[in-house]
Amino acid sequence: MPETVIILNPKSGSGDHVNAVTDRAQVLGYDVEQTEEGGDGVALAREAAAAGADRIVAAGGDGTVNEVVRGIDEAEALDRVTLGVLPVGTGNNFAGQLGITDLDTAFTVIKEGERRRIDLGEADGHAFVNSCIAGLTSNSSSKTDPGMKDRLGVVAYVVTTLQSMVEFDAMHLTVETEEGGEGGEHSSAWRGEALAVLIGNGRRFVAGGDTQAHMEDGLFEVMIVEDTSKLDLMSEALTDQLLGGEDDAVVRTRTPSLRIDVHDPQSRQFSLDGEIIERDHLAIDVRPSTLSVAVGDGYQRNPDMK
Repeated sequence: MPETVIILNPKSGSGDHVNAVTDRAQVLGYDVEQTEEGGDGVALAREAAAAGADRIVAAGGDGTVNEVVRGIDEAEALDRVTLGVLPVGTGNNFAGQLGITDLDTAFTVIKEGERRRIDLGEADGHAFVNSCIAGLTSNSSSKTDPGMKDRLGVVAYVVTTLQSMVEFDAMHLTVETEEGGEGGEHSSAWRGEALAVLIGNGRRFVAGGDTQAHMEDGLFEVMIVEDTSKLDLMSEALTDQLLGGEDDAVVRTRTPSLRIDVHDPQSRQFSLDGEIIERDHLAIDVRPSTLSVAVGDGYQRNPDMK
């Protein structure tokens, strides 16, 4: 097994990246394994990790990254395998958070970039690197303007949902967050109806776009969009109202752990980096400093520091 294995999704993005990736990989002596259908990334990454690969590279979008990380995790190899990312998908948000914006930069980073250990999210045993989202309507993705998605990431879906629907399928939830560090007690932090719950590990939901969260602090960034009656839904300022500072319609917190109870059986879907699971109860926890990643110069170890 070569030291570096690339798990390539040939269907990611525009699909014109296959030759560029395989040609460069051949020059560098990297092995390339191509996926054919959903779930292949998990199996191929698991097999590569079990066979002794030191670097496993996800060539695709955020969904491909998620599958590769899950495969490494299933092989119980997170302690010794470094994740690399080639941003060739439709959504390359996680690669951007790592300071990786193009193939040339990505290959340089894989070979000689700094290695950082970042937090990994886990929801009922399902690993995720970027975000866990609940409550977005199923048709919001197709209606969302691509330019808005580029600027706002998943928050664009929330804006589109609010502006395109007369009635909202609000979720009836109880959200509990951990007060202290390891072993801290859970107390009821919020209960009511919400349009969306956004939990960021790599993503931060603030004004200025879908920016990097602190991925080494052991905390999630949580945003609950609750009282839509306080939002000016048709205003151009809706985005700023959602992503700005304090707002009566939005609850924000940071926590290492959440417990979400869904009281409405029609609102059971959660998206983990695009992977859909259905739950009435979901336990979401940070696994601190768990995932070794190769990062570029644009990665911010602590984005809170100006």
